[in-house]
Amino acid sequence: MFNLLYKELRLAAHPTLYVFMLMGALIIIPSYPYSVVFLFGCLAPFITFLFGRETRDTYYTALLPVRKSDVVKGKFLMIVFVQLGELLFSIPFALLHTRLFTERNQVGLEANVAYYGFGFLCFALFNLIFLTQFYQTAYKAGKAFILAMIPVSVVMVGMEGLSHVPSLQWLDGVEPHMLRLQLPILIAGIFLYLFATIGAYHLATGYFDKVDL
Repeated sequence: MFNLLYKELRLAAHPTLYVFMLMGALIIIPSYPYSVVFLFGCLAPFITFLFGRETRDTYYTALLPVRKSDVVKGKFLMIVFVQLGELLFSIPFALLHTRLFTERNQVGLEANVAYYGFGFLCFALFNLIFLTQFYQTAYKAGKAFILAMIPVSVVMVGMEGLSHVPSLQWLDGVEPHMLRLQLPILIAGIFLYLFATIGAYHLATGYFDKVDL
């Protein structure tokens, strides 16, 4: 697994992938739509897949002494690495934000526990749709990205809008008692991310086995 991930990060990853991983720092900006961070977590794999299509990375990897399922596994490991890395990188900036700014985010949801739960949900939907659609052909990244971003965009707009609903103000809080109320959203988001990504891997492997490179 380590060798597969190493190959993807050193040879297959587009340079923007590493830049977009750092976009978690946008959380430090006051009154900003923090769901944009998740957009970069989806754009990074998409651009890398486009880059891989032009460089015929899938064909090259299939020629290596690995199983055909390992070709898919390498991409999945890279995407998980990027998405989790972006979220982890953003946490210090979220903590710093609560210390520097006392005023609530006027645009949308604060970078709190619920925010990260919705982030895992966005990535779960993206992985499930984008990767399964892509590996039906191992070529059409654009179509897969558009189909994946439709539900992801709905979640992004919805999470920002929920913060403006008076009865759901607990979703937007950063106080300890509100953060505890938000924990089920985070836990649900993590489980959905795990199940969706693992399920997408098995589906994508099945599709890719039928693709004639």
